[in-house]
Amino acid sequence: MNKERYTMKNFKKLAAFALAATMSLGLLTACGGTGDSNTPAPNTETPAATESTAPETETPAADGTFTTVEDGKLIMSTNATFPPYEMVADGDGVNGSGYEGIDIEIAYALADKLGLELVIDDMDFDAALLAVQNNSADMMLAGLSYSEERDEVVDFSDPYATGVQVVIVKEGSDVTLDNLGDYMIGTQRGTTGYLYASDTPENGGYGEDHVIGYDSGVTAVQELINGTIDAVIIDKQPAEAYVAANPDAGLTILPGNWVEEDYCLAVDEGNTALLNALNTALNELKSDGTLDEIVAKYINAE
Repeated sequence: MNKERYTMKNFKKLAAFALAATMSLGLLTACGGTGDSNTPAPNTETPAATESTAPETETPAADGTFTTVEDGKLIMSTNATFPPYEMVADGDGVNGSGYEGIDIEIAYALADKLGLELVIDDMDFDAALLAVQNNSADMMLAGLSYSEERDEVVDFSDPYATGVQVVIVKEGSDVTLDNLGDYMIGTQRGTTGYLYASDTPENGGYGEDHVIGYDSGVTAVQELINGTIDAVIIDKQPAEAYVAANPDAGLTILPGNWVEEDYCLAVDEGNTALLNALNTALNELKSDGTLDEIVAKYINAE
């Protein structure tokens, strides 16, 4: 489904968000979990924020004071199964963290701008979103795309990239972007791909009966290979990585984009001081070319 078709189908989640990104990269979905469950997850409600029990400290910033969970640290929740944005490194990773990817390097650059030590906390995608709500993490960076549901419980930064979601099928499949709703679709649970696809046909989705949510994109692709499902909705860059990693599986990506959306980081709702500090640092990284250099390191320009 291309962007125009997606808008005509009345996906209100995207229509509400002004596209303010200064970059336009041909990239992919919001990422997901680390587990390996094949259980359908029909509940599309965004988890409500839980009350914080963690002590918070105030850290001086150039334009005032912002709040962090631990003194001198910037804790990032993520789900490191979303190449090229965040993934477990083969070696030491960025700064010896054991992780690498676009979001990992952006997070280190942001922490450096704010004079803080970055701490990376890898977990399930849904848990990573909850972590910023219950103040066990300061920010979530995980190929996270904007949606109205998420905006009710977290605050989003300015966009730093444009994500493109695509559809993986088996070669020779009868599935197309136009008839996708007639087949069984796999997605990563908690992603916007899952939220949009499992929505009602009246709202432009295909209905919960046609969508299975898995703990990770890897599991969804494996179930496609196994024949359990007919298609996988996922972000473009991970899709290309999964297809390349399974050369004998006969996988292919359908022509066209299913949807386009913006990638942002998220903080707890109402944590305006920290959000402003992160936005200031993020825009400095855009202006001085650091963001472009990070992206170019992982994605070859087309």
